Formats: sequence, structure tokens, C-alpha cells
Amino acid sequence: MNAHVMTGTGAAAHPQAGHDGTARLWPWLDRLCTFIEYFCGAVLAVDVGVVFVSVILRYFLHSPVDWAEEAARGLMVTLVFLGGATVLARRQHVGIEVFRGLLPAAWREPAVQLGGWAVAGVSGALCYSSWELLLDSVNVTTPIGSPQWLSVLPVFLGALVMTVVGIANAVSGARRATWTTLAAAIALCVAVWAWNSYLPEAWAIRPWLLLTLAFLGSLLAGVPIAFVLALSALVYFLAEPTLPLIIYSQQVMAGMDHFVLLAIPFFVLAGLVMEANGMSTRLIELLVRMFGRVRGSMNLITILATAFFSGVSGSKLADIAAVGGIVVPAVRRTEQDVNETAAVLACSAVMAETIPPCVNLIILGFVANISIGGLFLAGLVPAAVLATGLSAMAIYFGRKIDPRRAFPVRMPWPQLLGGAVIALVMVGMIGKGVTSGVATSTEVSAFAVVYALGAGALAFRELTLRAIVALFVRAAAMAGGILFIIAAASSVAFALTVQQLPGFLSDTMTQLAHNYGSTAFILVSALLMVVFGAILEGAPALIIFGPLLTPIAQQVGVHPLHFGTVVVIAMGLGLFSPPFGLGLFATCAMTGTRVEQVSRPMVKYLVLLVIMLIVLIFVPAISLWVPRLMNMA
Repeated sequence: MNAHVMTGTGAAAHPQAGHDGTARLWPWLDRLCTFIEYFCGAVLAVDVGVVFVSVILRYFLHSPVDWAEEAARGLMVTLVFLGGATVLARRQHVGIEVFRGLLPAAWREPAVQLGGWAVAGVSGALCYSSWELLLDSVNVTTPIGSPQWLSVLPVFLGALVMTVVGIANAVSGARRATWTTLAAAIALCVAVWAWNSYLPEAWAIRPWLLLTLAFLGSLLAGVPIAFVLALSALVYFLAEPTLPLIIYSQQVMAGMDHFVLLAIPFFVLAGLVMEANGMSTRLIELLVRMFGRVRGSMNLITILATAFFSGVSGSKLADIAAVGGIVVPAVRRTEQDVNETAAVLACSAVMAETIPPCVNLIILGFVANISIGGLFLAGLVPAAVLATGLSAMAIYFGRKIDPRRAFPVRMPWPQLLGGAVIALVMVGMIGKGVTSGVATSTEVSAFAVVYALGAGALAFRELTLRAIVALFVRAAAMAGGILFIIAAASSVAFALTVQQLPGFLSDTMTQLAHNYGSTAFILVSALLMVVFGAILEGAPALIIFGPLLTPIAQQVGVHPLHFGTVVVIAMGLGLFSPPFGLGLFATCAMTGTRVEQVSRPMVKYLVLLVIMLIVLIFVPAISLWVPRLMNMA
């Protein structure tokens, strides 16, 4: 049981892992992708610079730059689609392979091959659609007067590279299986087209059914989540005669063209810089020195460290990488159960879902039109409640260790305390900047990057130019993978809107709330997010269901900040729960453990999280206390 997980760290996500087929087949393509990776790293650096300088000019020199936001959004589109292509080349897009294990053994290899052709086909269709969009935008200008085609060009180029990479990956398997599965895929497409074209309309396969079948089939084949979503939407666009294909690339691009989403790559980069500049090691060693003799100390430190880093990086995968990469070796040195620690680490990630600046809070606030600053405040007390419960259980089931064995080479106290203070200043800056309204989450995230780089270069002196370049490249790849999922999910959300699913869901859930009360509505919504958080991965589940469910919650008297914290925690519970949770596979890949071995000690922590989630649902004041205190609810 494993999964292709785009993490950027650990053996399972080494830049070359799973990529040898492409490099061996077409060396020039490997060199091109390497060049694009460094180009995307440069684009991310320029984007940070544009946002940082524009904030300085506006807030301190009172000389705003009109073009800065549009330029930053254009650079992000470039990062997403070109970066997404290189992540595909390295085969590091997030995907779930466990469903493929449900197939008969003889079907699994053809399923892999069919999945490869599906990725190539989706990329080719996006390339064709974006080419049409590029031609259509030649004579169009943006609000500030720049040519519109400049914004579309990265989408076309990225889709073109994805198409070439997709074909290269698809033909890297056994020759017979490669061409047999291609012929089968073409035959299937022709058969569906002929069925709908020549049989009576009453017999035609409806677009919504084709979307569902494409989703389930590609998920079963282990296709990366982003391409599962993109394929589902593509099939719908091809089957719905009222929708020209040009709208497909429009919707994929529209999912990215928002300034607030820039906070995601910036916070991911800030977290990676903290890990590289020594802040992570100093903080965790300090925690070991402080709590090392407490019963269950290593698991307790895992919870505390995850909570801290969630307040900086925003990305759960980055948090797990930062904490797991330091704690797990220390656990092994102290001869503790690494499976127990991996279980605690995964459950800590659920706890940390609502600690600002969580990426999923930013996404939900964006798609559901909820105050991101308000969500950041609303998530603090629920996270503290979950952390307290997990800590109590970790202490109860844990045992004592000799902390001197965790870090045999000990750092002097002044260095540890200095590193902690510098890190705490960064967390305070992020929290104060967003919740005070002085700056947006995107602007604060740019400051966080500059601060982390400055601390690494000046205070710790552990960042070289080569290391900084590598960090920007790695962050660009991680952000490209995350944001491409969001782009693909937006096209599915559009298809569901055309299919009038929001209206159907609204009527059903509203009737549920009126018949059984608003609490029943929240319970069912939480259950939906647990299920789809496991199947879809966090971001797509929030993008699809967030804007559908939040207005209904408001209609039936549920405060949007309370509802937002509940669904984000529920989504995290699905994401990190066995047997399908993608986050759990990522945790196991980073800690060198196996899902089946981690699942057993994890059950008790999951039961506790479920109980505490139900308490949060029934007691809205837990989520709303801080926002009301700050007059934001």
C-alpha cells in the first residue's frame, strides 16, 4: 500500500524517484524539465520580490504600484502550469494507489498504463483548449492595459510540456501493454462517442454520468488527483454540446488567477526556509531539553512542534516533513516505537489544520467568501482543544526516555533560546499582520519569506546561495503541485454548477436542516468532508463543497466561522485516516513506516479526535470565542 506523494522530501519523494523512465527515454526532455524547475524557482523569487516591494511602497512610502497585483498573479499562473509539468515529469503529483489494489492482479499493470494515457490525453486536451484561448485573447487587454495573451501563454506552454511528458511516461512501460492499452482507450472513446451520436437521445449517456464514471475509473487506476479532476471535467465538457472546449482552459486558469492564493507558495517557502536555516532543529532540541523527562515526551514534542510549525508554513506536508525529519531519528535513537510516533504525527496534522496560516483555511476563505483573518482566529481555540486531548493521551500511553540519547551532540543553550525567539517573532508577525487587517495573508506571507531568509543568512548563518536556490526550486515544485490541484478542481466545480448540483444539494441540505435542525446539518456536512477529504485530498474537497455548503449553513443559522473550522478539521480527519487518507501515506513515506503498522496505534488517537470534533460541533462558542473577542464575528 503506497501512494505517489508530492512532498519534496524523503526517499519516496526524491527528485529523481520514479522519473528514470522519462530520463532514459528522452534525455533532452529531462534537461528541459530541469531548466523549467530552476526557471520556476526564479519566478517564485521574483513574485516574492514584487509583493514585498509593493507592500513597502504602499504602506511605508505611500506610493502604491498599480500593476503589482496583476504581475504577481501572472507570475503565479506561470509557476502553476510550468511547475505542474515538472512535477509530472518527476512523477510526484499527489495520487492514491490503494484503490488499484482492489483490482485483480492481472488488471493492475494495464490500469497503470491506462492511467498514463489518461494523463497524456488530458494534457493534450488542455493544450488544445489553451491554444484556442490564446488565439482568442490576442486583441484583448487587461484592466491595466497589458496584453491578455501574456497571461494565457504559460497555460499553453505548461500544457504542451505536460503533453510531451505524459506521452513519455505512458510509453515507458512494456511495449505490448503500452500499445494495447492505447488502442483500448481509443476504442472506448470512439464507442462512447458513437453511442451518443447515433442512438436515440433517450439512450445517450448523460454528461454527469460520464463525469462520474471518469472520476471513479481514473481514481481506481491510480491517476494523480489533479488529473482525476481534470479528466472528469474534460469528459463533461466534451459530452455537453452547449460548452465549447475553450471554456475548459478558461475555467482551469480561472481557478488560479487570484492574488490571495499566492499566500500558499509563499508560506510553503517560508516553512522550508525555516527547516533549512536551522530554526526547526533548534526548536525541537529545545523542546526535548525542556520536556524530555516527561512521560511520553517524544510524542508530546511531536504534537507541540507540529502546532508550532503549522503557524509558519501553512502546508501540512511541509509541517510533517519539518517535524518528522528531526523527531523520527531522535525517536529511533531513544528506542521508542516509531509507528506510534508516526500515528501521533499524522493525528497532529489533523489538529493543526486550523492553526493559521493553514493553506486549507486560506482556500476555504477564498472559495466560500469567508474572512480569512476571521478563520485564522476561529481556528486557534479548536486547535488548542485538540492539541490538549492528544497531549494527554500521548502522556498516558507513553513512557519515559533519556533525553540525552535523542540529541547526542547538544547545542549550547543560548543558541537554542535565540533560535526559538527568532522563530516566535516570525509566528507573531504572521498572526498580528493577518488578524489586525494591516496586510493581507499574501502580503504577510511575503514578509515571512524575507524574514526567514534574513534570519537564516544573518542570525544562523546556515543558508548559502546554493541552498537558497535549491529551496526556491523545491518550494516552486511543491506549490505547483498543490495549486494545480486547485486549478483542476475549479473546472470540476464549474461543471457541477452547470449540472445544477449546487441547487440540488442546497435543497436537500436545507430540508435536512429544517427537519432535523442546524446541528444535524453540520454533522452531515462534517461526514461528507471526512469521506471526500480521504478520496479527493483536502483542497479539491474544500473547493467543490465549501461554496456549496457555506451559504446553506448561513441560511440555517450556523455562523460561517464555526462552520469553516468544523469542515476543515473534518476534511483533515479524512485526509490523515486509514485506509485511504493520502496524508497518512505521506506521513508513512516520510517516517519510513508502513500504513498497516501505523494504523493500529493510530486508532485510539482517531477516536479521540472524532469525539472532540463532535464536541466542537455542539459547542460553537469554542470556535467563536476569539473572533468575538476581536470583534470579527
